[in-house]
Amino acid sequence: MKEASNDHQLDFKNRRALVTGAGKGIGREIAVQLHQFNAQVVAVARTESDLKALKDEIGCETIIAELGDPAEAKRAAEEAGDIDLLVNNAAIAILQPFLKTTVEAWDATMAVNLRAIVIISQIVAARMIARSVRGSIVNISSMARFQALRDHAAYCASKAGLDQLTAVMAVELGEHGIRVNAVNPTVVLTEMGKRAWSDPAKGGPMLARIPLGRFAECEDIASVVCFLLSDAAGMLNGLALPIDGGFHTT
Repeated sequence: MKEASNDHQLDFKNRRALVTGAGKGIGREIAVQLHQFNAQVVAVARTESDLKALKDEIGCETIIAELGDPAEAKRAAEEAGDIDLLVNNAAIAILQPFLKTTVEAWDATMAVNLRAIVIISQIVAARMIARSVRGSIVNISSMARFQALRDHAAYCASKAGLDQLTAVMAVELGEHGIRVNAVNPTVVLTEMGKRAWSDPAKGGPMLARIPLGRFAECEDIASVVCFLLSDAAGMLNGLALPIDGGFHTT
């Protein structure tokens, strides 16, 4: 029997981590925690002031980009350079009833929530392979991949697509030693989450189905992402991992 080892403690020293959508909310917290675990963080966001505040706090590299534009997504990935750990967090949600979902809203959602992930991951993974790096990629999906939500047609579809994309990436990149996983959070109390779910009429029924009795905080998501990126998760590949306080059991 093998003796227990401490080799898998969370320590990303000498590893470069690219985090998209790092200006606010979950992405910002992921960047902060990666920094705390000694990663060299490259943060991508579309708002300069958000990136400046993050850089002032953790000393990260920053890239301003509008990832809905394929040329901008490509530029951001190339500008990031050699990356060992990738977190595809950037996403948008344009809430419209199904019968009133516009082509423009649909296309904008898919551009950020799916296409940008393909573009960035292709560039980053190809460089990992060229460098013989056994890297790790985590895609931030959503409980909306499992649970149909009113007014979320485009968003739910994009996250379901992201989970299947994650699975295909895991199959094809796994042979190069690159692990790819997704996490699927419940409602997270970012500023956007608080605005969307603070109404008891809307948030109450959702909260009632969570056995732990609370929505998630950004820290709850970031800590799991850091674990999945780490060597401690060395046999985890192709997951769509709910972080929902047990919502899926009810």
